[in-house]
Amino acid sequence: MRFTICLGLSIFFFSCNNKKIPNVSHIKIDIKTQRFEDSFFAIDSNKMAIQLDKLVEDYPSFGKLFLIDILGVDPRWSIDTTANYLNAYKAYSKTLYDSSKKYFSDFSIYEKQIKKGLQYVHYYYPKYKLPTKIITFIGPANGSGDGIGTDFLSIGLQAHLGKDFPLYKNDDVRNTYPDYVSARFTPDYIAINCMKNIVDDIYPPNNDDKRLLVQIIDRGKRLFLLNSFLPDEEPYKLIGYTKQQMQDCIKNEPGIWNLFIQNNFLQTADNSLIRNYVSEGPKTQELGEGAPGNIGSFAGWQIVNKFAAKYPEIMPDSLMEIDNEIIYQKAKYKP
Repeated sequence: MRFTICLGLSIFFFSCNNKKIPNVSHIKIDIKTQRFEDSFFAIDSNKMAIQLDKLVEDYPSFGKLFLIDILGVDPRWSIDTTANYLNAYKAYSKTLYDSSKKYFSDFSIYEKQIKKGLQYVHYYYPKYKLPTKIITFIGPANGSGDGIGTDFLSIGLQAHLGKDFPLYKNDDVRNTYPDYVSARFTPDYIAINCMKNIVDDIYPPNNDDKRLLVQIIDRGKRLFLLNSFLPDEEPYKLIGYTKQQMQDCIKNEPGIWNLFIQNNFLQTADNSLIRNYVSEGPKTQELGEGAPGNIGSFAGWQIVNKFAAKYPEIMPDSLMEIDNEIIYQKAKYKP
């Protein structure tokens, strides 16, 4: 079976989990954006050793994490060694910083998007401790991107400079972030990545049951919840596809599912095989060049949406607690 490319201009409707979108306008979100990259690059290189403590003091929950986990500073280094290392990094990343100012001199639009997502998070999970800070930073182009901490969401602006940013074509960067990943290195994915990190914070990934069926439903539930937090976002962006790839998956949905059924893949626990279908990749070999990767997550999302449509009274937080196999059985998914 080959993957059919849909060349038409038809628009598919992939509703927000088939549920009515709740009104969250009354929910107040207290969160502020802190521009760590401005503070870091404002340090006089001749005074790095002196001003470093002040930087960490001003960003108590993020400063040390940035130095050690993101930049790789060894805490055993002398202050002079650390200062020299950071000055070298400043020189190396100055182009990234300057480029980020063209995109993000005003971060308010992205703060607004994140706040809207947090309103939905609070609506569904009122006991979840929301972050109080958005911290932007500039890290290595082949390093960590967006993250979540004890009281903050961190945004690596170096990972949002546009898919055609020249540095993303560097071999060192490509080894970490292939083109099919850096294609999403745009501002559009800031709020999406933040909400993905919150989904994983609420529900840490659990691979105890490695069977493909369980894994695709798990991925589907996470996409379902992400869609609940960002109900106005384009679904293709949530799964990391292009619009064309999403349209083609919708068109070829029966063939995608038949791949799993006809090959008796659903009960397999072969990790190398499972990775082919629930991890990012440029394509799915068995379906041809036009088929994107991660088609197991796509199928799982469709199954969960089918279940949600049959049981609209079940809220997203309750749905997430339902056993994956029960969701599959009750959805009666047959595209």
